[in-house]
Amino acid sequence: MSLNDAVQSAGTLGAQNNWRSYLALCKPKVVLLIAFTAAVGMLLASPGLPDIGLFAMALLGISLAAASGAAINHWVDRRIDEKMARTHKRPLPQGEISPAHALAFALLLGGAGLGLLAIEINLLTTGLTALSLIGYAVIYTVFLKHMTPYNIVWGGAAGAAPPLLGWIAVTGTLDPGAIILFAIIFLWTPPHFWALAIRRREDYARAGVPMLPVTHGVAFTKRQTLGYTIALAFTTTLPFAIGMSGLFYLVAALVLGAVFLHHAVGLLRTDDDARAMAMFKFSVQYLMFLFAALLADHFLNQGYQSVVRFAGIANGA
Repeated sequence: MSLNDAVQSAGTLGAQNNWRSYLALCKPKVVLLIAFTAAVGMLLASPGLPDIGLFAMALLGISLAAASGAAINHWVDRRIDEKMARTHKRPLPQGEISPAHALAFALLLGGAGLGLLAIEINLLTTGLTALSLIGYAVIYTVFLKHMTPYNIVWGGAAGAAPPLLGWIAVTGTLDPGAIILFAIIFLWTPPHFWALAIRRREDYARAGVPMLPVTHGVAFTKRQTLGYTIALAFTTTLPFAIGMSGLFYLVAALVLGAVFLHHAVGLLRTDDDARAMAMFKFSVQYLMFLFAALLADHFLNQGYQSVVRFAGIANGA
């Protein structure tokens, strides 16, 4: 290989690594989950299928805003991330991207996302998305995370917004169904993150972050985790209670809730941190399966109603 070829290869590899570093700033796995719950919110709010253009623009705008919040979180927490085993390999602690470039990238994403929602969707969705972005990137990351051991409870409100935003993008109004979807993720967030915080409590203590297991102990955190899991299991039955979903969803919610409670009770009864990580990993699957069940139930009901209408027309003929 010639010297010129080697230089070109190194430059290509550097560009690939840089691209990957910017992608990592966006927390793509988290954004995909956010986009999925936002999409479910839009589909549930639609009597049929939503307009494909509106659906795509709303999903893109919400996802860009979420990616912006994630990148700002990386920028604000770069010093903390250096001290934690879980996060020290992130792009900023590793020096792969400069802090100035990371912040500029985050602001560009946020501006693009909010601008798209303002132009293509509606002002209520835009305003609530902006509040969600500020709530996560500023109020939670800058202030609450360092002020209170219940940081994730209040900060979870921002993370619970996507299905509500998706719903409002379609309807333009704040309806009970949207509030229930918000409540489900709001109550899911503490047991999800506290399970991880129990496993990583030494990391958080070293970084000076007052997570609940650091300030109140592991046993207290486990009891709180169980309490929120019980509240979550109850709340997930509300879509059926208000006629928003049918029996298919209810059965799925009860089964998933029972498994989540099994994890929470098991966590309470053991000192093995591996149980905390098992609960953390299941919690992600839980939310995906729960919202998938909501979506499947919605389309099953639509199909059933179409059959009933067709049968009625046929009988009338």
